[in-house]
Amino acid sequence: MLRRWIFVTVLCASMLCCGCSEQIAESSAIDETSAANEETKTTRDLFAMDTYMCLTAYGENGEAGITAAENCIQDLDARLSTGNASSEIAQLNANGTGTLSEDTCAILQEALTLQRETDGAFNPLMYPIMQAWGFPTQEYRIPDASELQELLLLTDPENMQFSPETGTVSFSVSGMELDLGGIAKGYTSDAVMDCFRSSDVTSGMVSLGGNVQTIGTKPDGSLWRVAIQHPDKEKDFLGVLETKDCAVITSGGYERYFEENGVRYHHIMDPATGRPADSDLLSVTIVSPNGILADGLSTALFVMGLEQATAYWQSHAETFDAVFYTTDETLYVTAGIQDCFSANYPCEIIQEETKP
Repeated sequence: MLRRWIFVTVLCASMLCCGCSEQIAESSAIDETSAANEETKTTRDLFAMDTYMCLTAYGENGEAGITAAENCIQDLDARLSTGNASSEIAQLNANGTGTLSEDTCAILQEALTLQRETDGAFNPLMYPIMQAWGFPTQEYRIPDASELQELLLLTDPENMQFSPETGTVSFSVSGMELDLGGIAKGYTSDAVMDCFRSSDVTSGMVSLGGNVQTIGTKPDGSLWRVAIQHPDKEKDFLGVLETKDCAVITSGGYERYFEENGVRYHHIMDPATGRPADSDLLSVTIVSPNGILADGLSTALFVMGLEQATAYWQSHAETFDAVFYTTDETLYVTAGIQDCFSANYPCEIIQEETKP
């Protein structure tokens, strides 16, 4: 039985902020640093993992930190890409068996743990379903029910043999395919933070599409400010979160979709049906020090819908917080971040469950 919800409705003051159409950290209108600090600011833009990324680091070690981070990103992309025939994942999918590197093993372990803990709402074996809908190639189509039923047989983790100790993976059912894209960017942003720390960078951030992760505070000691995009209004934000040493990761059906006969079909698949998740959520933002957890949960909780997502947070409030926006245009914020989230719309605060 799901836990009882506890909401407190608050009316939050409107806040003016600027930025691009994706979730951003520190637009120029918000980030005001001194000339001295600007002289030690290093930024770099790159394209990897099918998205544009921006790296920022402050201090005399910023260049070294960003170079190490860029090398790490490119290495992970080469290992994980389903579209690169020579990648570890593509080779595994083509051969039905393979041996994964240490990083890829770590990501797969996290993915399988999350699959179990979310009762299958997150599933790293959905690639055959994604292909059937045409999302990897953008050759979109609507699979019929019988095709989806057959493909769902290929998504059972019980039919994948994986040894974390040796890195060996094999599929016991022909046609199974692994895709770690739903969690890889979170692992990557964690890895970027590790590169910064190893280079003695204590102030910086990375933006990977809808993923933002920060280390420390801004050079002047103030918190980073991350704007969360409104899913229905391209140039508007749900609100702005002040944070440090955290990942802020958003998933929503508005990110990738196609329309046919007036119906929108988005890319976040429900592992139970093989169809786009039909939940009452339009976007889910997860806030956590753990980037890979935030990435996976942003997808899983979107699939669950508000009621189950609320119950899941109430059981795991020590590991993450969340911002939910629903199809009835209601904004919900979990209690752990209510004091550092400035909402642009009236919002309801989800409280932790009262214990007897």
